[in-house]
Amino acid sequence: MKDLLLITPPFTQLNTPYPATAYIKGFLNTKGISSFQSDLGIEVILALFNKNTFQKLFEIAYETDAIVSENTQRVYALRQEYLKTLDAIILFLQGKNDTLARQLCTDNFLPKASRFEQLDDLEWAFGTMGMQDKAKHLATLYLEDLSDFIVECIDPNFGFSRYAERLGRSANSFDELYNHLNEEPTFIDELTLAILKKQLAEVQPKLVCFSVPFPGNLYSAFRCAQFIKENHPDVKIAMGGGFPNTELRSLTDIRVFEFFDFISLDDGELPLELVHQYVTNGEGELKRTFIIEDNKVVYKNDSKQQDYKQQEVGTPDYSDLQLNNYISVIEIANPMHSLWSDGRWNKLTMAHGCYWGKCTFCDISLDYIKIYEPVAASLLVDRVEILMTQTGESGFHFVDEAAPPSLMKAFALEILKRNLTITWWTNIRFEKNFTQDLCFLLKVS
Repeated sequence: MKDLLLITPPFTQLNTPYPATAYIKGFLNTKGISSFQSDLGIEVILALFNKNTFQKLFEIAYETDAIVSENTQRVYALRQEYLKTLDAIILFLQGKNDTLARQLCTDNFLPKASRFEQLDDLEWAFGTMGMQDKAKHLATLYLEDLSDFIVECIDPNFGFSRYAERLGRSANSFDELYNHLNEEPTFIDELTLAILKKQLAEVQPKLVCFSVPFPGNLYSAFRCAQFIKENHPDVKIAMGGGFPNTELRSLTDIRVFEFFDFISLDDGELPLELVHQYVTNGEGELKRTFIIEDNKVVYKNDSKQQDYKQQEVGTPDYSDLQLNNYISVIEIANPMHSLWSDGRWNKLTMAHGCYWGKCTFCDISLDYIKIYEPVAASLLVDRVEILMTQTGESGFHFVDEAAPPSLMKAFALEILKRNLTITWWTNIRFEKNFTQDLCFLLKVS
């Protein structure tokens, strides 16, 4: 039994967890608040992409006369080959079946549909010896062919890194999403809700918190919240994350609160701590949080407490997540693009906000961008060492808006001083401070 259940709803990334719940769990640990976190996305993908489930999908598609296009007819005609190979390929992409790479790279092992028509020159992309990467690329195309089959025959809203994104993008009006939620759950919804039901029974939370970073997570968050309201009416539900931070700042539609009790904006640590106290005590102060009062949406920001400094929020905690089950894919042969989808990365932040804060395409008025607060290099490397021990992984993706060159330099020197071996990457602004010497230093670290 835990106080909080932290959920990332389907779908974000296949290869590594989106870090928001790990950040929040790390903070809650510093406050002695118990929590359990779940990436429903990877759990649903694994429940979907296996032999038994796809056997059902092929039967459903046939029985509903959904196999219309030439491409889906080809996939269906090759269904026995897909069923024969699917489980082995998922294990390979999880890094548990590396020897399969040799077979994947032969001409006739994989069934092929339309995705293979856009195949790059593999020798140019991977050389004559890059067998693991080449095999990952071919296996990714194979999964994308099956994804196309799902979209055409089972659920038109499916996507590996997003679900029903169109409904989230039309969120300036809640009507379309609301109407969709009043329809019968889809096949993928049923998979999601079955996993959620089991987690609710095991964790027995007082408060379920959904992190919704993108439009492609919004529909599933609402569908899960709907299930909780119907089956566990005493459990309170909160939402935070990038989507509400940018799209729900002027929320007025009371129908949203048929699904959620609290929607918090910007940095989540203090708002969630106060929501937890509110749920525990039945009342209290709130910070940057929408609730419903007298049948109206009310924005509560009455707490005088200051947001926590970066050195106070704790180290992200990746426990509970199924770190060994994530799937590394290579969608595009370009090696830079593969950083996003290949490999398990521990995610950290070098600095709160953006040191530059002048880009016209960015909403620099928002606190989580405007308030710049770097983390000391020594503390960053402390967190790196903790996560290496906890996760067994030495790859780090710093998820800053734009990483500050001066802090990158200090971080690199601290890594070298401690004689650590890690792989790390981040997003930068191309600017004069990135001298040749600094770039060499960063590379060496």
